[in-house]
Amino acid sequence: MKVEAATLTNTRRVFLGGYFVVFVWSSNTHGLPVDRLAVLTWVLVGFIFAMIGRERGDMKLLARDWLLLVAIYLLYDYSRGMADQIGMPVHVTELRDIDRALTGGVDASVWMQDRFFEPTSVRWYDVVGSLIYMSHFILPVIPLVYLRIRDRNQWLRYVRRLSLTFAISVMCFILYPAAPPWMAANQGEMEPVWRITGRGWVHLKLETVSRTFDRGVAVLNPVAAMPSLHAGLALLVTLWFTQNSRPAVRIVAMTFPISMLLTLVYFGEHYIIDVLAGWLTVWAAWKLADKWESRAAPRTPRHQQESVLQ
Repeated sequence: MKVEAATLTNTRRVFLGGYFVVFVWSSNTHGLPVDRLAVLTWVLVGFIFAMIGRERGDMKLLARDWLLLVAIYLLYDYSRGMADQIGMPVHVTELRDIDRALTGGVDASVWMQDRFFEPTSVRWYDVVGSLIYMSHFILPVIPLVYLRIRDRNQWLRYVRRLSLTFAISVMCFILYPAAPPWMAANQGEMEPVWRITGRGWVHLKLETVSRTFDRGVAVLNPVAAMPSLHAGLALLVTLWFTQNSRPAVRIVAMTFPISMLLTLVYFGEHYIIDVLAGWLTVWAAWKLADKWESRAAPRTPRHQQESVLQ
């Protein structure tokens, strides 16, 4: 039995290693997957390889867990259509006005681009910003695969916070579709704001990454701007990976969501208020998950409580 178990473990590791190699090759050749079907397919394949040699009950849990992710992502994808169906108008100037109140009458995206954007030259911060922006499509997905393989209780804790963040955000997208700065500028409500998100990848000759952004523009909801999921998930991932770290480490780690804020405003993708709302959404999702877990803990078998509450 031990020999058979060791063989299955080695087989699982070989398949997972091959999965990683194929993913890197595919990302380099075709660009990172950004549309929901592609993301969910990659996650499912990773789950299946991770389940090699597991018991049938584990496979049933896998199917249920994956269907949960499908529901979360599909709800986000259909938020624009739902907003259209119930006749919600796209809000163009309200968030701009709130931002102006925060900045003393200045349009932050216009201000930053006037000082840092050079149409004929790609600067180092354009490249860094493009990389920070693209991390949105990678970092939040990593725990979905890694934690599901290592510790399902921790995976559930992460999914609760992720799904609540999505749920709160989607409700806002449906009830309050909002134009980002570049769209408001295109409609004449602001001074020109250039959508320069992908110029860093072009400069690095990363055409596959540039195609990834182009596909994302085509499939994602352009008026799902309030709150900013880019900002929210950057904070969620930072809090998750540093939740047991020393305060000094957590303070340093906060440079990542702050860098995301600067990137989103500079690229004309979001207003400052969108980012603040994204952070508030994650805070609310985390608190709601904490409250649910504290109530559910007494009903959890004693040997599992420590894992759930970590």
